Amino acid sequence: MREALILVLGVIAIAAASVAAIGVIVDFVAPRIPPEYEVRWFSGWFGADQQPAEPEPRVEALSEVLDRISAHWPDSAYSFRVRIWDEPEPNALALPGGTIVVTSGLLDAITSENELAFVLGHELGHFRNRDHLRGLGRGIGFSLVLFAIGIGGGGGAAQLAAVSGQLTQRGFDRGQESAADEFGLGLVVAEYGHTAGAADLFEHLSKPGETSTLASYLSTHPLHTDRVDRLRAAARAAGWPLRGERRSLDSALRGAADPKAGSELPD
Repeated sequence: MREALILVLGVIAIAAASVAAIGVIVDFVAPRIPPEYEVRWFSGWFGADQQPAEPEPRVEALSEVLDRISAHWPDSAYSFRVRIWDEPEPNALALPGGTIVVTSGLLDAITSENELAFVLGHELGHFRNRDHLRGLGRGIGFSLVLFAIGIGGGGGAAQLAAVSGQLTQRGFDRGQESAADEFGLGLVVAEYGHTAGAADLFEHLSKPGETSTLASYLSTHPLHTDRVDRLRAAARAAGWPLRGERRSLDSALRGAADPKAGSELPD
């Protein structure tokens, strides 16, 4: 039993240390990959070129908002495009190559253009920080680590090693999300002159009782309530107005959500 315990702990330690090392290497390499190489390598991955059966006006209206928001990042080396995936879960993704994916569930949840602009700005923040490449690199690296140390299948040691590696990656992910939030908030201010509406989606998606420290640690994204607090603090620190008018969504983008947000980034 003692030898088995030492073996299991050793495997866990190796997995965690390896993933941490991979994270450092990926964080060094990813920002140094020229965007033109990234586009050449990844533009056809993940089915990004395949647009699901969504009404074309919805895609065009979404692209128009993205174009206006991304124009406030003049140093961008990307040519961005947007895709809509027919998925009920509210989500948005930054895919290598310059593609932003928005799910139909997210479009159904938003209630203003300001809210949508922040979501798109957040994904642009991931491109600015090359987080999409960092996440891809860590995922591939972690899989290679498990393969290299001979871990596979559903054994207890394999599961513990996988959990330890995933937890090691969580801290990186939460930090990236917070940085992308701040960048997206700046783009919203550049477009509308205030931050009102930026945090509305988190208000819509917040769940009662979402205050557990353990839940916050295990989540790749900060808790919705934490994100609202951080956005408010960032806006005040930068001197950005919290109040302002929300711009109505284009009729093609209006979903099923009931407007219930206030007139400013919540206090």
